[in-house]
Amino acid sequence: MEESNKTPLPGKSGHPAPAHAAYAPVARGYYTPIVVLFTATLIVSNICATKGVQFLSGSSLTLGPLEILPITTDAAFFLFPLAYILGDVLSEVYGFRATRHAVFYGFAALLLTVICFAVAIRLPAAGFYENQEAFRTVIGTTPQLVLAGLAGYVVGQLLNSATLVLIKERTREKHLWARLIGSTVVGELADTLIFCSIAATAIGIDSWSQFFNYVIVGFLWKTLCEILVLPVTYRVIAWLKKHEPTYAPSEAAPLRS
Repeated sequence: MEESNKTPLPGKSGHPAPAHAAYAPVARGYYTPIVVLFTATLIVSNICATKGVQFLSGSSLTLGPLEILPITTDAAFFLFPLAYILGDVLSEVYGFRATRHAVFYGFAALLLTVICFAVAIRLPAAGFYENQEAFRTVIGTTPQLVLAGLAGYVVGQLLNSATLVLIKERTREKHLWARLIGSTVVGELADTLIFCSIAATAIGIDSWSQFFNYVIVGFLWKTLCEILVLPVTYRVIAWLKKHEPTYAPSEAAPLRS
């Protein structure tokens, strides 16, 4: 009979009791903290996205059916691009499979957030609590926005990761800029189009010109953010590749690695 390699637990007959209590070791590396930041960014940005915002609201400029000014977007415009930057880092260093797991972790966290908010809103308010309606307004999310956020996030992030690893399979360690920008264009376009198509009316967008503005501004802004922070992304990826002892060529196909 093959002997077990596991350390015997306290109380097992025939074995001396261990000196200390039993614990499971935590895998070392930087994947976990990056996934935590990735998930937190998604949760916060999806909450902020429930607010519609306008810049240059006193101006008016149209180009055919497209409304150039005022600029209409949502309150997560400054934060959501970070989720795609982190998604690029995960895909480049850890591969599609690990990134897919991170995307599913984020999906579960977003779903848990929505459920917890719904329960908190429906709990009976204390007699001294005077902010129930404000609380409902700030964290209450409609099914329409929940669907928009979850659908756009899953499709966009998976396309972003798949595009990056497929490009990397051809370029190997060269042309990182092409992988980062190319994957962002594909992922952000899908994400923005899906989210805006579902969420537009929920945040007050009621015309085609505003809708086109919302989609185009969101897509261009997020893509521009990726380009502007390329030097930072390069440094983070280079540092991780140097300090992750398991970083090495994979024997598996790109979408299975």
